[in-house]
Amino acid sequence: MPRSNYKANGSASLQVLSDDQCRRLIGAAMEILERTGVLYFDDEAVAIMKRAGCYVDGKRVRIPFKLVEKALTTVPRKVSLCNSRTGQRVMEMEGGNAYFGTGSDTPFFIDPYTQERIPSSKKTVEMAAKVIDALPNLDFVMSLGIVQDVPQLVYDRHQFEAMVLNTSKPIVITAIDMPGYGDIIEMCELIAGGEEELRKNPFMTLYAEPISPLQHPGDSARKLMLAAKKGLPVVYTPCIMAGGTVPATLAGAMATGLAESLSGLVLNQQTREGSPFIMGGVFTIMDMQTTIFSYGAPEFDLMMGGLADISNFLDLPMFGTCGCTDAKVVDEQALIEGAMSILLTAQSGANLNHDVGYIEHGNCASLEYLCICDDLIGMARKIVNGIEVTPETLALDVIERVGPGGNFLADEHTMRHFKKETWYPRLFERKFYENWVSDGGKTLFERSNERVIDILENYEPEPLPRDVQQKMKEIIERAERKIGI
Repeated sequence: MPRSNYKANGSASLQVLSDDQCRRLIGAAMEILERTGVLYFDDEAVAIMKRAGCYVDGKRVRIPFKLVEKALTTVPRKVSLCNSRTGQRVMEMEGGNAYFGTGSDTPFFIDPYTQERIPSSKKTVEMAAKVIDALPNLDFVMSLGIVQDVPQLVYDRHQFEAMVLNTSKPIVITAIDMPGYGDIIEMCELIAGGEEELRKNPFMTLYAEPISPLQHPGDSARKLMLAAKKGLPVVYTPCIMAGGTVPATLAGAMATGLAESLSGLVLNQQTREGSPFIMGGVFTIMDMQTTIFSYGAPEFDLMMGGLADISNFLDLPMFGTCGCTDAKVVDEQALIEGAMSILLTAQSGANLNHDVGYIEHGNCASLEYLCICDDLIGMARKIVNGIEVTPETLALDVIERVGPGGNFLADEHTMRHFKKETWYPRLFERKFYENWVSDGGKTLFERSNERVIDILENYEPEPLPRDVQQKMKEIIERAERKIGI
């Protein structure tokens, strides 16, 4: 019998916070902004906030509830990112759409050829971008390393070049300062075909951070304002440590981090209403035994899931974090921490999920770990997609046709559905033991390393036009001349 308003396909979702808890945390964040305030270390930012009606005392700015509420009405509910070669929109950040990518700026890198822990460089960023471009479950690119073998005042331009030459997937960038961000925007406009074309179909978004507790550095504020003036998306992400830079209680930590994100949103929207903005954070603990910023703590997964609930409650795109570990090598700890964070993130519905491939609590990157996490993301997506229940999938006529004692292996219904219904791993092993032994008896790490090497030596990303490549080099050379190189 037909039914209206019937959901045929459920999903395995996760909710950490109730709607009432979301309201209380948002209310607490807004009270922090009005009662305690934040510091903006930029004169233009302070002037903008003062004109908007904030209470200003030097660099300390207290933000009335009504300005936060206004910003929440003007910010877009959806942010799209595109393929840099085609301009096609490939990421629609809204609702529970979950996309996955790497993190940025790790100082060290595990060389896949030698397994040595080496300083990251322009070459390692190129390698990472190429592997990410080839992996089917990685949707966007961050550098997965900081370029250290070029002049450091312009490393961000080199880092962007290394990425965009080796991938067509959307890119999340970091920039040293506003001039660096401006140069990267100029390179993006070259690739897109102009300022308006980039605004309409952006393939790049900036990642910028406040400093906990409740501070907006001058460069962060200026980049936030430039993104708004250009009408380009920006990710503004507090990186809080419960017990260190914010209260030890998870609710207090979350309220503080949310206040930092919302105060960035207000500045962004006061600069230009309707500018695309992605909230989020890396919310974790300071481990009191080691003092590290932990990427594998259960409190990390709990707070990130709660933050996704808040972003869904506010109907704003969210920058999440997963696929990372405190482990120093790709071992059992790394796989457990990565698998848990990926599955919980996919279930929570955070949109732009970064740091896949991080080991050593964000100090090092591993391409083998990245490849393994690519399989884990595929598995998580299969779980989150749930089970489709329709007359076709219930297959009652098929069951009647085959009957008791029959088999479904050669049935046309099986042939029509098994690829869609079944997830097949690329790296996880399902062979019979004898076949696994005859194929070399390789471990998961060994299989992942082979895949990384194969991509590096045989995969070719789609190139950019030569004239665009040359003009990008000229922008980088111009930046180097400005600092006397």
